[in-house]
Amino acid sequence: MSVTKTNAEKPEVGRAGILNAAASLFCQHGYGGVSLRAIAEAAGIKAGSIYYHFASKDAIVTEILDAGILSVHDEARAAVEALPNDTTPDAIFRAAVRGHLHALLEHGDYTSANVRIFGQVPPAVRDANLPVRKAYEKYLDDLLSDLQATGAIREGVSLSRLRLLLIGALNATLEWFDPEQGGAEALADDYADTFLNGILNKTGDNT
Repeated sequence: MSVTKTNAEKPEVGRAGILNAAASLFCQHGYGGVSLRAIAEAAGIKAGSIYYHFASKDAIVTEILDAGILSVHDEARAAVEALPNDTTPDAIFRAAVRGHLHALLEHGDYTSANVRIFGQVPPAVRDANLPVRKAYEKYLDDLLSDLQATGAIREGVSLSRLRLLLIGALNATLEWFDPEQGGAEALADDYADTFLNGILNKTGDNT
């Protein structure tokens, strides 16, 4: 005999469903504008059910921040590692920029939430996210250092400041990016061109 399922017998939402709902809410309302009750409502569960998976709102936030950084790190690294061994330095830089931007603009809520709320969360949450954040910063520092060693980046350029400038410029696209005006790959190429070639025309005497 078949059994008809009732509304109370819906499949368990689970950790992923809670995190997805929370990431979307944090993108829209910021850290302070989202409560556990709101997360539960968005996930379609009772508020008390969240505690089966997470001890607190900050535990949810920490996991979302980590996931946002890891997504960017993984895409940038994968884009670079997919290149052949004889790839030119400028193509390596372009691949990293494309990977970073693709993760930001195509993977949505987790990367967006990370950029939006990192400065809003309590110090303990920021501290918990620092190992993942610093691992990506080190990856970029190492990549830029390798490019400088080949001569692609001129001597004297502060790589730590270049990395901050690069991440800041790429992350800021979340505030204004419109896919109808062009895709993420075209935007990545525009950014890479600017970083690689500069903005000043040096072919003539403009003094």
